[in-house]
Amino acid sequence: MASTTSPNESLNLAIVGGGITGLTLAISLLKHNINVTIYESAASFGEIGAGVGFGPNAVRGMGLISPEMEAAYERCRTRQWESKEHIWFTVRLGDHKKVGDNGLVKREDYEKLKNGAPMFEVYYTGDGPRGGVHRAHFLNQLVKLIPESVPRFCKRLLDVTQPDGSEDVVLHFADGTSAQHTAVLGCDGIKSRTRELLLGKEKRAVFTGKYVYRGLIPMAKAVEMLGEEQAMNSQMYLGYHGHMITFPIEKGKTLNVVAFNSCETWTDSRWVVPTTKEEMVANYRTWGPSCSAIVAAMEKPDVWALFNHPPAPTYHGSQPLICLVGDAAHASTPHQGAGAGICIEDCYILGNLIAEARSVGGLHRAFRAYEEIRRPRTLKLVETSRQAGLLYDFESQGDDLEAVERDMKSRMSWIWDINLVAELEKAKAIFRPLN
Repeated sequence: MASTTSPNESLNLAIVGGGITGLTLAISLLKHNINVTIYESAASFGEIGAGVGFGPNAVRGMGLISPEMEAAYERCRTRQWESKEHIWFTVRLGDHKKVGDNGLVKREDYEKLKNGAPMFEVYYTGDGPRGGVHRAHFLNQLVKLIPESVPRFCKRLLDVTQPDGSEDVVLHFADGTSAQHTAVLGCDGIKSRTRELLLGKEKRAVFTGKYVYRGLIPMAKAVEMLGEEQAMNSQMYLGYHGHMITFPIEKGKTLNVVAFNSCETWTDSRWVVPTTKEEMVANYRTWGPSCSAIVAAMEKPDVWALFNHPPAPTYHGSQPLICLVGDAAHASTPHQGAGAGICIEDCYILGNLIAEARSVGGLHRAFRAYEEIRRPRTLKLVETSRQAGLLYDFESQGDDLEAVERDMKSRMSWIWDINLVAELEKAKAIFRPLN
């Protein structure tokens, strides 16, 4: 994956965080022969959670960053049926609390709808591959694109300082070691230490009023319960103060299940807590037979509280030189299935801007251009994703299914249809102001 251009030896960058964003940014920078080191707090690379979806915008971004990265995605991608490849989700009514009550059914063609039957489909816009992968499997593919000399493990960041008389930054780790670099790229996720150092504790993530049960079902069992079409293609079940999504992962061997619910507060210091099957089943007692069967069959479910970041006033700081990327800058809820894809976009734009920089001054300009281009779009994603969760749970449009359908069918195109090459050209124009 070596470039034919000469190495940019004047820059020596630290990436904090070795998840999908950190590895993607490293791949982008290495393509431009920029010296980079990844500092990961864990003892090895790893992702928590199972399924993650990528829209066409994200997959185009992968290809623009590195053909090898897009190929890695293709090796992990689980395809739906060919006839369903263009469908994001088939949307069904999951909660039967008001079936037969005109307070729920607001369109004549829904009045005889059986619980669990399809209501409408949301189609992908934008060209290119899309679909779900297993997080850990995708991460393992990305690791293969990173030289073994790049990562440093068991490096939990405590602080970043700037030495007297130097423009460099010094990273201080919990094991007592330190490292000096030109700048820090914070890719350390929703609980980001780099974000806290840059913006303060008041900009930590906040609870969104939603939590989820995550679990897996062997596909053979899912097909037996739901039928082949429903099990092997993406489904969304709407309900009161909750919704449920299912989609295949692991090349169709496993059904990934994410079941959402609402609560006003989250008091546990942990964001992921164990649960019992009885508690989970009780939360969906008013749901129809398909959803009840899914909940009962989920293996080893956990409860995940959903947090997102309040808007960051800036994504970078100059003393010391830190730039936030991906979830560290704009962690979102998963309701639009776009959080990971937006992080890929960040890495494409920022990686190419850094490639233009040949000095610390150039990095300052690159970070400013990145923020100007990326901040409005990424903050919009955080807010619209939060709104989407309310929509699916009948908490914004209520249970007016016609209004819900209109909203869902028009909600995603601004995410999927972005022209990333044009966005990069805008960013480069900011980076290189006219004299």
